[in-house]
Amino acid sequence: MFLQLLRQHIPPTLQRRVTLIEHRKTTCICAQSLQYCDYGEPADVLQLVELDLSEPKDNEVLVRLLAAPINPSDINTIQGKYPVKLPLPAIAGNEGVGEVLRAGANVQKLKRGQRVVVVESALGTWRTHANFSEQQLLGIPNKMDLATAATMVVNPPTAYRMLKDFVPLAQGDCVIQNGANSAVGQIVHQLCKAWGLKSIGIVRNRPNLEELKTYLKLLGASEVLTEEELAQKDVANKLCKLPTPRLALNCVGGKNASEMAKLLAVKGVMVTYGGMSRKPVVIPTPALIFKNISFCGFWVTRWMREHKGKPTRDKMFAELIEMFDQGKLKGVKHEMVPLKDYKKAVSDALDLKGMVGKKYILQMKC
Repeated sequence: MFLQLLRQHIPPTLQRRVTLIEHRKTTCICAQSLQYCDYGEPADVLQLVELDLSEPKDNEVLVRLLAAPINPSDINTIQGKYPVKLPLPAIAGNEGVGEVLRAGANVQKLKRGQRVVVVESALGTWRTHANFSEQQLLGIPNKMDLATAATMVVNPPTAYRMLKDFVPLAQGDCVIQNGANSAVGQIVHQLCKAWGLKSIGIVRNRPNLEELKTYLKLLGASEVLTEEELAQKDVANKLCKLPTPRLALNCVGGKNASEMAKLLAVKGVMVTYGGMSRKPVVIPTPALIFKNISFCGFWVTRWMREHKGKPTRDKMFAELIEMFDQGKLKGVKHEMVPLKDYKKAVSDALDLKGMVGKKYILQMKC
């Protein structure tokens, strides 16, 4: 109203300036974002700041972020311990779900009101709004629940690709993995069940062990052992009803990985995708000589980058979305945390006492 009255009493030379002010008022969005200017512990270096966003350009999409998880890679990136180091100051977060608010003139596949997930890392998803290029987003069904959508791009593809790309598995084959109650581990057990594979899970001992074992078996695990049970000499007898594992998935390292390697079949493969124990993978010499076992690594960030725009990636996401829709997959246990409570959320995410792998998810309420 003020600008309309002002327009009536100013000379024509100032009319354009008032028009620009009106346009900015209606299109500019003030976004809240979690930013860090130095590397360090997240609770110490993260700050909630406000940034102005302009209208999306031709190939850009203005997205209102709805939720974004706190992954170990996010924590390591903020600490400066991850291979990807962003120019500072940087906005935290590699994964998240949002809703399209506006699309640039050349955007073809996405439209206003559509749910999208961010499929490129290091773009900063711990914020309320952002402009992304159309190629950095994937449209998803609006009916997908928020937590599942927010955690769609890191853990499910990691599990999917490790089961698909390293050993040609057939129905009835067996997979063994440590960190079985992690977010990736839970998806692995569910995919194995859906694809007719047997799976053995290794977990750390804990007070509610039987409860955890029951939970993982409901997801699809054929057998669940503790690290201590895995190290026992008669462990092979406990697993005699299952085929010898052809594939091992390692996110722990150290002695635990070595014990898993001993159980692998001839020409088996161990894929390492994490190092929770911060100890090196020690390879048993007999496993190399007499069983010709292979050891390799997997980093989902590299895979996603190398397959950007390729049918392989599109096919994977389409299959994962369908499996979530059909109930063959379900998201990990989680806790939604308001953005303003980020300090508690990142501190809790660093706490390793969780009895079942739980994901903390930031909810981006303005």
